[in-house]
Amino acid sequence: MTLSPSTKTVAEPEATIAAPRHLGDIGERFGLVALVVVVWLLFAVLPESSAAFTSAANVQAILANTPVVSIIAIAAIFPLICGHFDFSVGATAVASSVVCAAVQSQGAPLVLAIVAAVVAGGLVGLVNAVLVARFHLNAFVVTIGMATLIPGLVQWYTGGVDITSGIDQSLRDFGSLQWLGVPRGIWLLVVVAGVCWFVLSQTPLGRRLYAVGINPSAARLVGIRVDRTVFISFLASGTLAGLAGVILTARNGGGLVGSGTDLLFPALTAVFLGATAITPGRYNVLGVIIGVVFVAVSVSGLRLSGAADWVPAVFNGAALIIAVALSTFLSRRSKTE
Repeated sequence: MTLSPSTKTVAEPEATIAAPRHLGDIGERFGLVALVVVVWLLFAVLPESSAAFTSAANVQAILANTPVVSIIAIAAIFPLICGHFDFSVGATAVASSVVCAAVQSQGAPLVLAIVAAVVAGGLVGLVNAVLVARFHLNAFVVTIGMATLIPGLVQWYTGGVDITSGIDQSLRDFGSLQWLGVPRGIWLLVVVAGVCWFVLSQTPLGRRLYAVGINPSAARLVGIRVDRTVFISFLASGTLAGLAGVILTARNGGGLVGSGTDLLFPALTAVFLGATAITPGRYNVLGVIIGVVFVAVSVSGLRLSGAADWVPAVFNGAALIIAVALSTFLSRRSKTE
C-alpha cells in the first residue's frame, strides 16, 4: 500500500524522535561506565599522578580492595530494594572479621572460623530482620543502633587490640596473592555477584523483593508475604556482610578493631551510584560493582595526585549526596513513565 503524504509527514518526526530517546537510554545505562573511563584517563595523564596511578602495583591494589566494599554494597541493596536501609553492614563486616580471627587464634580450623564469621553476620541480620519485619520498628533507627552497638561489643571483647596471631597462612595468601594475574578476592566477588544477580533478576524471590519496595500494599494484595520478604532481605544482608568480613580478615591478615564506617560510606555511595547505571532507577548488582570501581579509582587518583587528607572524605560525602539525588530522581521518573 502506498503511503499518503500526510502519513509520511506524521511518521518522519516519530522516527526522528525515536533515535535521540534510544541514545539517551544508552547514555543513562552506561554513563557511569563512561565516567569511570574519564576519571581513569584524567589521573593517567595528570603529571602529579600519572606514573604511580597507572603502575601495575596501583591497579592490583585497587582490584584487591574492591571485593570487600563490593560485597558490603551488594549486602546493602537487599533491604534497600525492599525500601529499607541497613546501616549496620559495615560494622557487621568488621565484627565478622574479628570473629574469624578470634576463632583461628584459639586454634580452630580455618573452615570453622569462616563458618563462624558468616554465621555471626547472619545473626546480626536475623536480629535486624526480627526487629524490622516482625515488630515493625523503623529500619533506619534499628540499623544505626546496631551499627553503634556492634563496635562497642568488639571493643569490649578485644580490649581494643587487633587479633593478628594464629591466622591461617592460606587465608592470608587468599588476601594477598593472585590467580591468573588477578587478586583472588576478585574471583570470589564474581561468584557472589553472579549469584546475587541471578537471585534478584531471575527468580520469584527477586521479583517479590522489588515488588515490596515499589508498593508494599499492592504487593500484599497480590499475595506476597511482605513481612517475610523483608525478613529475608535483612537476613541476606547480614550473611553477605559476614562473608565480606572473612575477606577483610584475609586482606588485613587478622581482625582489626574498627567501627566499619570507612567501609559503609563508600559502599553506600556505590549503591546509589549503581542505581543510576545499567538499570537506572533500580538497585542492581552490576551497577553496584561499577559504582565501587568509580569510587576506588577516584579516591586512589586523588591520593596519588597529592590531594590533602581531607579531600577523599569530601569526595565520598559529595558523591554520596549526588548519587542519592540522581538515583531518587531516576526512580521517581521510572515510576511515572
